[in-house]
Amino acid sequence: MTTRKQEFSIDEYYHLYNRGTEKRKIFLDKRDYEHFLFLMYICNTTRSIELRNLGKYFDRQETIVDIGAYCLMPNHFHILIREKVDKGISKYMLKLMTAYSMYFNQKYKRTGKLYEGAFKAQHANTDRYLKYLYSYIHLNPAKLIDRNWKTFKRKKGDKELLEYIYTYPYSSMKEYRINQYHIINPTVFPKYFTTPEHYKKDLIEWLNFNNEE
Repeated sequence: MTTRKQEFSIDEYYHLYNRGTEKRKIFLDKRDYEHFLFLMYICNTTRSIELRNLGKYFDRQETIVDIGAYCLMPNHFHILIREKVDKGISKYMLKLMTAYSMYFNQKYKRTGKLYEGAFKAQHANTDRYLKYLYSYIHLNPAKLIDRNWKTFKRKKGDKELLEYIYTYPYSSMKEYRINQYHIINPTVFPKYFTTPEHYKKDLIEWLNFNNEE
């Protein structure tokens, strides 16, 4: 698998993303999504891990990155991440992407690369951009209802669209919504949203802004 040579700085935030080779789907059923989420959790550790020996619960002890938001889509994923220790992001993504690729190829009896290449990374180097990423990442599922939702004139405050985004099972929205954090660690990210309802209000405002005449 192709790896990145980019250097990441401790305490800095980054938007990571990647998609399937030739834009192919990398999540084909519910189990695929759930396995990737499981890997997102267990790969964030300083411990050596052997997947075949892991049960449902795993004591990660010390983590190597902090995750603020994520979203899995049929052919790609987004992760908002903070470099916690030296080379933490690179180690985490190598473990995560390698483990999932092995799982996917074995399950579907295929060979060859699964991803388009090395994961992409953008430095969230301004407060405005970092806050924007929360909405951008969590609004991705809107494409599954309407690929042209940004340009097509929808009714303001579209309840169907908002409810789908808010209850999408494969994004960190669910962790924010119920205030139970497993994969994410929001405490080391700026506190833009004090409550789940505050976050929901921000999404409504963002949706309205993108559907103004």
